[in-house]
Amino acid sequence: MELYAPVFVLGAIGAAFVAVSMLVGAIAGPKRYNRAKMQAYECGIEPTPQPAGGGRFTIKYYLTAMLFIVFDIEIIFLYPWAVHFDELGLFGLIAMVLFLVNVSIAYAYEWRRGGLEWD
Repeated sequence: MELYAPVFVLGAIGAAFVAVSMLVGAIAGPKRYNRAKMQAYECGIEPTPQPAGGGRFTIKYYLTAMLFIVFDIEIIFLYPWAVHFDELGLFGLIAMVLFLVNVSIAYAYEWRRGGLEWD
């Protein structure tokens, strides 16, 4: 259990920082509320009412989500590999090269399809 003590201490420091920051912001921040500040904000676009069953999302939303998932998974697999790089040897290097080639193919496909273009 003593090995996890630094993790718990760091978590407590982080939680205390969040609590103190929110408290200071609530006490010291301006309190000028008006109708525009209290409305919902959707990335600079005026919110529009949605149909009863919900609205349709454009395909661009799903492409962006898939792009995020592909690169998020890549990073998740790269961290443990980097930590144990010396212990894995040649097998680990070949496995990671194959993984990166696979992710690069997904990246190239997304690039060619225009998924990185922000209209």
